[in-house]
Amino acid sequence: MDDLGYGGAERQVVELANNINHNAFDLHVCSLSNHLPLRSQLVVSELNLHVIARKTRFDFTVVPRLAHLLRTLKADIVHGYLFSAEIASRLAGCIAGTRLIVGSERNANRVEYRKSNMFAYRLSQRCVDVIVANSNAGAKSHGRIYGRPPSDYRVVHNGVNTERFRPMDGTSIRRKLGIPVQCPVVGAFANFKKQKNHSMLFRAFKLVLKSYPEARLLLIGDQPVDSRGRLDGYRAQLDRLLDDLKIRHRCMFLGHREDTERFYPACDITVLSSLHEGTPNVLLESMACCVPVVATNVCDNDYIIKEGEVGYLVQVGDDVRMAHRMASLLGNHAVRQEMGRKARNWVAAEFSTRRLAKRMAAVYMEVLDGKNK
Repeated sequence: MDDLGYGGAERQVVELANNINHNAFDLHVCSLSNHLPLRSQLVVSELNLHVIARKTRFDFTVVPRLAHLLRTLKADIVHGYLFSAEIASRLAGCIAGTRLIVGSERNANRVEYRKSNMFAYRLSQRCVDVIVANSNAGAKSHGRIYGRPPSDYRVVHNGVNTERFRPMDGTSIRRKLGIPVQCPVVGAFANFKKQKNHSMLFRAFKLVLKSYPEARLLLIGDQPVDSRGRLDGYRAQLDRLLDDLKIRHRCMFLGHREDTERFYPACDITVLSSLHEGTPNVLLESMACCVPVVATNVCDNDYIIKEGEVGYLVQVGDDVRMAHRMASLLGNHAVRQEMGRKARNWVAAEFSTRRLAKRMAAVYMEVLDGKNK
């Protein structure tokens, strides 16, 4: 991994490490940074956590140092997550003679690609044996961009810890936030970056307030700042939109939270307005907490969300439809309860962290066995 921060991919690595069959796999986690806030959530031995810290963004000594680690561990498989770690693991795996080199695709239909990233991916393409995407859409778009056949990809959707994310009483959180128990609450769990398309959410929420003027919008996620501590350009742009729409008084910015499982149950519904995704953890987490979702119909969201059963899908840019779906759920407690129950059952059956680990292990063994033939 690039690091063990609070991102979605990082959390999936932790869940994989914790849930894979440790009798069958001796799994090690390697970070290219000393930024390790998720370290405490790892159940693997401290001896199985390694740090090969980059001194600069383009520290080319990472590759030989990682190759040395792979040789020392006699690793059969190396799996890279996110850009820097994936390029390093591809090259280091080749140098070390690692039997199986696994790449990742954590997103789909990206709006833009850095030319330098594309060059590095193309340069190291021959090193990687298989690429695991967390969505079917991600596998297709990656293959189209890099000219790889479908046989080079496997899809393993994200998993959620259904013991941590479960139905709870959200009254205490509402009380701490000063929100009346009967007040309609919409949750948005997303870091403030362009991909998450907050502007669509804000415009839709403006329409919802016409029917539910006392509604609250809870916004949980990192708010990037520049070197002077000011909100970055995208967040500042959203600030201006809030004022233009005159909805700031109904929005609550809670920043990054490590205890998000306590905040989902405080919401009646959650909304994700992304332009593109892989498998959004926040949708799975919300549904695991029995909270129905409204999301844009991008990537594999139409597989994750059973339309009309566990939530609703709308097209990107259709603010009116999103507002209508939000309002219809806020206005019908019985429907929310039934959707929430079905959502929890669906996630527990198909998207648990145990299923994630079993599916990933099956990919490792399938491809490794194929190379041995």
